[in-house]
Amino acid sequence: MDVTLAIDAMGGDHGTAVTIPAAVEYLKQFPGDSIILVGQADVIEAELRTLRIDAAGGQFGARLRVHAAAEVVGMDEQPQSALRGKKDSSMRVAINLVKSGEASACVSAGNTGALMATARYVLKTIPGIDRPAIASYMPTKNGQVCMLDLGANTDCTAEHLLQFAMMGSTLVTALEHKPRPTVGLLNIGSEDIKGNEVVKQAAALLRASDLNFYGNVEGNDIFKGTTDVVVCDGFVGNVALKTTEGLAQMLGGFLREEFSRNMFTKFAGLVAMPVLKAFKRRVDHRRYNGASFLGLRGIVVKSHGSADVLAFRCAIDRAAEEARENMWQHISEHIEKWHTERQNTEQGVV
Repeated sequence: MDVTLAIDAMGGDHGTAVTIPAAVEYLKQFPGDSIILVGQADVIEAELRTLRIDAAGGQFGARLRVHAAAEVVGMDEQPQSALRGKKDSSMRVAINLVKSGEASACVSAGNTGALMATARYVLKTIPGIDRPAIASYMPTKNGQVCMLDLGANTDCTAEHLLQFAMMGSTLVTALEHKPRPTVGLLNIGSEDIKGNEVVKQAAALLRASDLNFYGNVEGNDIFKGTTDVVVCDGFVGNVALKTTEGLAQMLGGFLREEFSRNMFTKFAGLVAMPVLKAFKRRVDHRRYNGASFLGLRGIVVKSHGSADVLAFRCAIDRAAEEARENMWQHISEHIEKWHTERQNTEQGVV
């Protein structure tokens, strides 16, 4: 299935210097797909000229085009200010292209709060979903784990956590082809008596659902790969995510320092270079860049604001993969089915 992706070319700390080269790399690898670069036309075209690419009938033909948007949302701008005051921002226009069906998905490295507020306003939430959640993958000892929410909702009810679990489970089933992915509820202990009341209530709801609920999991279970999905509120999830990124960067810095101490450690580093490169690749958070806004009537993927070309390209890959799998429709069908079964049970229908 060929897809068309709307790229907010102006978003992020580096703007077009990152977003456009990543988009071009993607088009070279996927000759059937198309990309719409959204933003200030003169800035986008200047970057394309730097890359020696003609957007008007060049090497990519109609597969690459520019869609003008006059405004840019600042990285520190208040979400409501961006939503109300910048209706012609690159972020808003890219999301509008998803709503109109002109694009299959939107990718942005811009302001997270503004992107979520705009996406929720323009696309609306799937019936049965109270709040969208931010989901992303993290590396584990034996693969990867899908974790949500990673920052969209700092205060959640037990029902919200159940909805997050359903969306995360559906995502893993579609992208990894696991029919019954395991779901863990992040807690301060594995015992049922641990945690606050919201987490305890959420555990009860998860046990009563049709999900493959493993039970409570602790922070170390995330990287053990104990479950396929880890569910938590956005406050805890964002702290865990940033801690992971910081730890990976610290370990990389420690290794560089130790191998640079003297001529003997430098020689040891040279000998160990293949192992070090393999280690770096396994813990490189850039390769897991691309957080999905689940629960919306459309596909929106958020890249880290400081992403380089490699990281932003990974976010584009994530959006394309979800678009090919019709991700939001799968989630909608799962939620609708669950609500129907729940109502039948409450009404005593067999």
